[in-house]
Amino acid sequence: MNKLSRPNNLSELLAVPGAVLPDDQWRRVEIVFWLTVLVLPFLASDYLMLASQILITCLFAMSLDLILGYAGISSLGHAAFFGLGAYTAGILSARGWGEPVSGLLAAGAVAGLVGFATSFLVVRAQELGRLIVTLGVGLVLFEVANQASWLTGGMDGLSDMNTDKLFGLFTFGLDGKTAYAYTFGVTLLLFALMKRVVNSPYGLSVRGIHEGGRRMPAIGANTQAKLVGIFTLGAAVAGVAGGLLAQTTQFVGVDSLAFSRSAELLVMLALGGTGRLYGAIAGTLLFMLAREQLSMLNPAYWQFWVGLLLLVIVIWAPGGILGGWYRLVQRRAMRRASSDKACA
Repeated sequence: MNKLSRPNNLSELLAVPGAVLPDDQWRRVEIVFWLTVLVLPFLASDYLMLASQILITCLFAMSLDLILGYAGISSLGHAAFFGLGAYTAGILSARGWGEPVSGLLAAGAVAGLVGFATSFLVVRAQELGRLIVTLGVGLVLFEVANQASWLTGGMDGLSDMNTDKLFGLFTFGLDGKTAYAYTFGVTLLLFALMKRVVNSPYGLSVRGIHEGGRRMPAIGANTQAKLVGIFTLGAAVAGVAGGLLAQTTQFVGVDSLAFSRSAELLVMLALGGTGRLYGAIAGTLLFMLAREQLSMLNPAYWQFWVGLLLLVIVIWAPGGILGGWYRLVQRRAMRRASSDKACA
């Protein structure tokens, strides 16, 4: 079985002959993948800033995958936490606190606190109610940021920022090297944390709630507490992603809170596949690279081609790119098991 493409749910996993429960061990292919992500952009230094944006969006997409793909909590306003993190880091920097690491921690903490405060409403609601609550939170925060121009810059954005040297040594220069190395390090660290969480007993119980929420309380699981925890973690990671965007671009626009950003994130997860952290990465890479190339070829109609790509993926690979790949691997494993039985 391909080690990067994990089963989407526990029933799929148990259906694979010889399958084992997920763990957080790092495979060779994963190590090679992350080393490639680290080295490749430096070989094409003109694209370092684009690579930083892609990594930040990957982190943002993985934060939504935690609550949507693993916990099954639908959200139309996840950009609220991304924007909160961006404005937190941006305002601190604009007011004289430009130390990047502490600013990033503050961004994650503020987003996590707001996520925790709103999680009780989200968890208690049903599917449509969750969509309405998350959308409402996003719209409220968007309007607050728009009206509080004295603090956020309003529609003009927050640009009076100055990010200090990283660890007092590395300057965030125009070449983008420090920004990319910093973004890569934070993304890899948080990916390792999320990988550990989703493959832990806690993560498996969250998946169990997603797949059989009415059965989990029967075995003594506190479903509300677990969903509140994963929602808070997803919000905090989204806030860190927003803080990274603010610190590396030294600009925060009100569009960081916009509904369109949340909608794009859902498209990325649909392309890559939910319930798989690498699916969020694959979907983000495909969406952002396609948008970059298509907008260069046809600036007016690039959305048509992205929409067409989305339709093709949804029709031919409903579980996204990694979901389709996994099904192929699963069929091969089952055929191999059947042939082994026949030979025996």
